[in-house]
Amino acid sequence: MSTTNEIGDVAGLASGQTSHTHRLRGLAGTGLVATLAAMSATTLAAALAQAVGVDFEVPDGGEPIPLSGFAVVTGFFSVVGIVIAAAILRWSARPADRFVRTAVTLTGISLVPPLLSGANTATTTALLGLHLVAATVMIPTLMRSLRTRTD
Repeated sequence: MSTTNEIGDVAGLASGQTSHTHRLRGLAGTGLVATLAAMSATTLAAALAQAVGVDFEVPDGGEPIPLSGFAVVTGFFSVVGIVIAAAILRWSARPADRFVRTAVTLTGISLVPPLLSGANTATTTALLGLHLVAATVMIPTLMRSLRTRTD
């Protein structure tokens, strides 16, 4: 009879691992789709800002930031956000709440460099707005995914 219990224990362990793997894959898939959306949204917003006269020239380099740069940086940091969400999913009893607190804090910190860049007011304002555009796409999407994955 202990064999039956051991088989049940192994089956329970295996299904728990499968459930965790399924949740992680779902989070990653949702996160990657959100990343593409955030990349598109920030690049479009940057293009619109350029169309109304924002030059995106940061005094340190002297060169204006190219539109592709916005997509690349947004993509990179969005993937970092997915990794953070996955880690929180793994080690937190309340991953959605913990992720939101972490992501909002990191978003706040990300607003400091544009303020210190020495760029003109229009560029600084646009850069701050672009950070918030990306956060507005990524944070709620990952939060919802973390909530549905833990119910």
